[in-house]
Amino acid sequence: MKLLLKNREMLLVVAIVALVALIAIRFPPFVTPGNLANVYNDTSILIILALGQMAVILTRCIDLSMAANLALSGMVAAMINAAMPGLPIPLVILIAMALGAVLGSINGLLVWKLDIPPIVVTLGTLTIYRGLIFLLSGGAWINAHQMSDAFKALPRAAVLGFPLLSWLSLVIIGIMFVVMRHTPLGRAFFAVGGNPHAAVYTGIDVGRTRFFAYCLSGTLAGLSGYLWVSRYAVAYVDIAAGFELDIIAACVIGGISIAGGIGSVGGALLGALFLGVIKNALPVINISPFAQMAISGMVIIIAVAVNARAEKRKGRVILRKAEAAHG
Repeated sequence: MKLLLKNREMLLVVAIVALVALIAIRFPPFVTPGNLANVYNDTSILIILALGQMAVILTRCIDLSMAANLALSGMVAAMINAAMPGLPIPLVILIAMALGAVLGSINGLLVWKLDIPPIVVTLGTLTIYRGLIFLLSGGAWINAHQMSDAFKALPRAAVLGFPLLSWLSLVIIGIMFVVMRHTPLGRAFFAVGGNPHAAVYTGIDVGRTRFFAYCLSGTLAGLSGYLWVSRYAVAYVDIAAGFELDIIAACVIGGISIAGGIGSVGGALLGALFLGVIKNALPVINISPFAQMAISGMVIIIAVAVNARAEKRKGRVILRKAEAAHG
């Protein structure tokens, strides 16, 4: 039992299984394989975004502008498709990802070069990006009939019985796992978040590492922008408004420390899935929207409290070891 409590990922797996079992008692169709696959598909965009946010949080920063980045990149992708429906969809996706990377790099440069607190930078760019959407679109919507069939079809296309959106999220998970575990950049994210001063002495440029983290989160936000507008076949100013809170909540629930340096790809994935199960399950068991918000909020607070307690416990263990080493 103690081992289970220490292993955050295993604890989340047990919590998700228990949650699904409880929902099954009230609404048995929820646990059919097809519906569970739909739940994962519905959560895929959140998973992709949580992985980008994870990289930023690991470096002791935060990105409040991810949802606004998604909205602006998605609107630009939809406008390009509406104006040039014959343009290859892979090129449209690359444009959305490149725009997302540029928007993310702006955050990174402001944090790196001007040393502005990340929460201030990204709160400001959140507002700017939302404003740019209105200026570009004039406040107008781009609806399904203005989008080409190919633009709308890609996320829904089935491969081996599963939507391409689900497969794409699995590919991103695999790529992020390799980056975080087996590349110098991934190790730098952890080093910078764990101890920025020590990271400098090992030759890591803290500012540049944070810049790359923002570029990564921006790229994934740009990809998610295309996926969002093509899946729901609509683009407007307030796309994904407030979704940045879900992204951060997924990371926190997954055990990624806001203080930096602690977290994992598996944790971000499971945190997003836990949130996805809750958001998909509560409506089908007739929980009111207001109660859903309250429940989601309580889950976040509990997760933060658990994280804080775990970090304090680790700190005490390190202190005891240091005291023992000095006699």
